[in-house]
Amino acid sequence: MQAQRVKEALDSKISQDFFDSSINLEESHLEEGYREGFSDGLDLGQKEGREVGLKVGFEFGEEIGFYRGCVDVWSAAIQIDAKRFTPNIQRIVKQMDKLIKLYPVLDPENETAHDIMESLRAKFKAISASFAVSLTSHGKLEYTGLAKFSGASNVDF
Repeated sequence: MQAQRVKEALDSKISQDFFDSSINLEESHLEEGYREGFSDGLDLGQKEGREVGLKVGFEFGEEIGFYRGCVDVWSAAIQIDAKRFTPNIQRIVKQMDKLIKLYPVLDPENETAHDIMESLRAKFKAISASFAVSLTSHGKLEYTGLAKFSGASNVDF
């Protein structure tokens, strides 16, 4: 009888150890999978983040460069003949020039960057409206003044 109890205890212990090792095996596989997935996700996230950052950074740089070019042309035109531009337009051009100089090109995490860009966009729209110039859906400047204001549909030069 004693031998029977010892045998049952041993069988119970063996089956218990078998299930414990199965549970431990599953847990170790879960932990290993988590570590590998986390590492792979971190690498992939950095690569994708770099790509998106370059794309978005280029787009902002392109937009700032566009505004810089517009301000330079408008400033030159104002210097040539200031009477052709209202004082309000002259003031907005100067404000845009200051905003472009304030834009934190080398500090992309600066919180003022978004506010400056929004202000530049609004000022550009105000000047464009007064010049009868607009952006097409492709982001290109388009002069809409001549045909719209004179009623001419086809003008030859």
